[in-house]
Formats: sequence, structure tokens, C-alpha cells
Amino acid sequence: MSQSSSSTAYGFIGAGEITAAVVEGLQAQDAEPPAVFLSPRGRAVAGELAARFPNVHVCQSNQDVLDRATSIVLAVPLAAAQDVLEELSFRAEHVVLSAVAGLRLQQVRMWVAPAESPVRTIPLPQAAHGRSLTTIHPDNAVARDLYEQVGGVLVAGDERTLDAFSAATATFAAHLDYLATIADWLADQGVDHDTATSYTTHIFAELGRSLRQHENALATMTGKHSTPGGNNEQLMTELRSEGMPSAVRRGLDHILSRLRG
Repeated sequence: MSQSSSSTAYGFIGAGEITAAVVEGLQAQDAEPPAVFLSPRGRAVAGELAARFPNVHVCQSNQDVLDRATSIVLAVPLAAAQDVLEELSFRAEHVVLSAVAGLRLQQVRMWVAPAESPVRTIPLPQAAHGRSLTTIHPDNAVARDLYEQVGGVLVAGDERTLDAFSAATATFAAHLDYLATIADWLADQGVDHDTATSYTTHIFAELGRSLRQHENALATMTGKHSTPGGNNEQLMTELRSEGMPSAVRRGLDHILSRLRG
């Protein structure tokens, strides 16, 4: 590759779903998108991104990524992070934005020295569409510059608070499984499976859009859909009596304990 790194270049160590989402979101800018250098880890994803976008380049190695960019996003599994980082030579000017859930700042600092002041971040898959609300800690201009290009930025006051935001993102699969249960139930009533799935997807996608239009949206919308004696109130009451809110809280507590080690 003949391209050289610049102040607007971003390097990604790890090329999974989150990397793909952020890189795709960067393409939707009014200005020319920044240069992006991807590690060969996740080569299939990296190669696909490079084939689609001329500003994206797959490097020969993780070290090659560090040699070409100073703003580095770390997006590898937690179990692999130490092995990946300890074999690399960082420079003092590198700014490391860690998207590894559960990886403490103290550990990152130790593994990326002499680079200083790493940042923990929680970019969301919605970055691909410019709608990620990325939580970061501590506040950092490089992190803001990157993640404001793919949505908004929320600064957590301390690392423990960031852990709580990270735990909240662990609810995605459970929420989707809940919706799949509704669609499956509809199919059990004789509705064509594809129709049941598209109907369930539609009503909850529209409900999600409605949440953005109300002040104190969760409480407001719950009230709007809980007519006394109505069907929504009946199901909500039954699920609460079965312990659903408590189960969700227990699960989140367990995730938070895991993240905090």
C-alpha cells in the first residue's frame, strides 16, 4: 500500500461486527471519508469493506496498522486482547480507543505503553447508519471526533458507570428473543411464519421510532399503552407477577459483576 497515515486516519485492530459498523458509518459523511486501516484479523470482513470503499485498506499485520495510523480502535474479543496487544509496539502518540467489553483502563494502559490515556468506548451496531450513541470514558477529543461522525457521544462520569452502560447493551439478544417468541406464537395461531415475523418486526420498529418523539418516553409510552382493564395492562401485569422485571434485573446484575471482574 502506498497510502500514508495522517491525523484523520483510523486504524482498527480486529474486524468484526462493530468495526464493520463504524467503518460503514464513516462513509456517509458530507466530507471525504477518512483513511481507514484494518488488521488482517477477520480477513473476510476486512476484505469485503476494502472492496466496497476506496478509503479502506487491509494491512499485512496488526503492527502495520499501528505504523499507518495514530488513532487506534481496539475491537478484539476480551480473551484475545492481552495476546494481541503485548506483541505490538505502540508509540507515545497513539490514542487507543478500546471497544473491548470488560477490559479495564488500567490493563489497557499497561499493554499499550508508552501510549497514554486510552479510552473505553461502547460503539453500537447502529453506527453503520450514523445512529450510534457511543458511550466513552474518559472524555477524549479523538474519541469524540470519530464517534460523532457515526452518531452521538455520551460521556460516562467514571469507569463503573461505563460498565453499567455496557451491561445494558447485553439485553439485545434477549429482547430479540422476546420478539421472536411473539412471532412464533402468532405462527402457532395459524399465521404464515413470514407474515408473523414481518408483522412483529413492523409493530415494534414503529414503537421504537415513537419512543424518540416523547418526553420521558419509557414512562409516557407505557402509560399510553396501559389502558386500565385493557389487554396491554393484562399481559404486563401477568409478566410482572411471573417475575419478569426481577429476572431482568438479576441478569443485568450478573453481567455487571462479570464486567467488573
